[in-house]
Formats: sequence, C-alpha cells, structure tokens
Amino acid sequence: MGESTRVNDRAGAGWPSTRREVMKSAGALGLGSLLPPLSVRPAAAMPAGLKAAMAAVIGDAKLNIGRVKLEIPPLVENGNTVACAVAVESPMTETDYVKAIHIFNEKNPQPNVISINLGPRAGRAAIATRIRLSDSQTVTAVAQMSDGSFWSTSVDVLITLGACLEDPL
Repeated sequence: MGESTRVNDRAGAGWPSTRREVMKSAGALGLGSLLPPLSVRPAAAMPAGLKAAMAAVIGDAKLNIGRVKLEIPPLVENGNTVACAVAVESPMTETDYVKAIHIFNEKNPQPNVISINLGPRAGRAAIATRIRLSDSQTVTAVAQMSDGSFWSTSVDVLITLGACLEDPL
C-alpha cells in the first residue's frame, strides 16, 4: 500500500490509477453538476418581442453604442425587485438634450420595461428605479437624443429567483 493502489487494469490509458485520483475525478464531477448550465447563443440573437418593442421606439434609425451608462447588478438573488439606474452623457441644453430614456429586456412578458420623457430643463439625464426580471437575460437601455440619434448599452443579468411568471395578456 506504500506506492499506489491500482483501481482498474486500464491505468495509464487515461483512466485514474489511484484511489486519490478517482476521488478527485468524482469531486470534480460533483462540483461541475452544481454550476448553472451555460447556454451559448449568437451575439446578434434578439428575441422577436424585444426586436419589435425596440423597433416601435427607434424605427429605422441607427442604434449607436455608447453615451449611456446602465447600472444594474450582474448577479441578482431575487428578480422581483432589481435596482436599475441609467445615466446619459449630455449637456442638457436647449439645443442638445436627452428626449427619452427607454429600458428593454429579453424575457419578460412585456419587453419595454419603462420609457421616461425628458427635456432640457431636467438638469441631468439620469433615472433610477427598480424593475422585475423573469429570468437571466440581457437588459438594454436606449437614449433618444434631441438631434434624433439613439444611443444604447446592454448588461447581462443572472437571476437566481425569477419574477414575472404570469402569462402576458
């Protein structure tokens, strides 16, 4: 028992040769089963409901990336109340201001979470609220500027206990 105790006759052919190696392999398999399953999807994949909701807001305009900061926790224990804040880089003058801020998500029954209209007298282009999320998904914030341009950013959020489980009307 001093050196190594053979577990099977296939040792050396990619199989564990000692009890210690068998226990390590079993432990690794056990830990691997506790991790959430990962799904891989194309980066450009967008659910039809989300695509339609965003098209209703931006139409045929180009959606630019940048100028928008979306603060939302990447890991949320309870999807019933998720803190969310959006800030947009803008001088908020009479000629250059944020007209609206919209928040969208992929998997809730209603993909358009909230739309806020602003004007130059708002002072700064920032909102903070709490939203409900049904499942792990991507949340997107879109800002409509006074010059007609649209700017956005997205954050992936992992939800451990989802909300919004009712069927849409």
